[in-house]
Amino acid sequence: MSSLQSKILLHTGLLIGVFLSVFPFYWLAVMSTSSSSEILAFPPNLFFGDQLIINVQNVFASINFFQATGNTIFVAVITTVGTLFFCSLAGFTFAKFQFPGKTFLFVSLLATMMIPSQLSFVPQFLIMASIGWVNTFQALIVPGLAGAFGIFWIKQYCEESVPDELMDAGRLDGCGQFRLYYHVALPILRPAMAFLGIFTFVGIWNDYLWPLVVLNDSSKFTLQVMLAQLNGIYNTDYGMVMAGTLLATIPLIALFAIFSRQFISGIADGAIKG
Repeated sequence: MSSLQSKILLHTGLLIGVFLSVFPFYWLAVMSTSSSSEILAFPPNLFFGDQLIINVQNVFASINFFQATGNTIFVAVITTVGTLFFCSLAGFTFAKFQFPGKTFLFVSLLATMMIPSQLSFVPQFLIMASIGWVNTFQALIVPGLAGAFGIFWIKQYCEESVPDELMDAGRLDGCGQFRLYYHVALPILRPAMAFLGIFTFVGIWNDYLWPLVVLNDSSKFTLQVMLAQLNGIYNTDYGMVMAGTLLATIPLIALFAIFSRQFISGIADGAIKG
């Protein structure tokens, strides 16, 4: 196969991949501008309709969209900031310090990644109920502050990126353990933390099941739980549902567009180090 043929094959594959990635978002936008009858029609209409404003108005009239968005932003931001702090601190400690039980603790941490999160809902809910946190934002924030994946990710990155010689130089300058973390390791960990921050924020933003379980006051509902209220029992306005979904997706697209370089850099670094 010639060099030209290889390039054509490569670019064709890339174009197919881009199409498969972008088309769901395009289809979501098309459905959000259509009525339910147009969405359910066959063959489907692949072009934009004229119902977007009506669908968006119906969303705002049916649910308190902005309050739910504010709740979600609050929970996602606090959880993301806490995750970055605790996971980076724990990952740095596992990577650069020796202490009794280190291997056992890290293996136990990895073992928790193999347990489906749904299995922990009942004991987690009982804990929240016992301390009076049911129907509070604390129940959404605190359990997610130190995830096993985040600690594992930072540890692996830190082992490869923070040289021991730099740590020794910091100790010679009189740095304690926390100053080593803050002044030596943290600047180097920024790409990994950017990836972890976006990954965590998106996960919290899209979380539906746990907020549904632990919240019962509609004024505290997160966006995904509130959007579920758009589905009627006997009749569903699919255009309105798609418009609500589109509105909920826009902030994530904007977030990825702003931090895409750090996100892609973090994935690439992880792939190279792995």
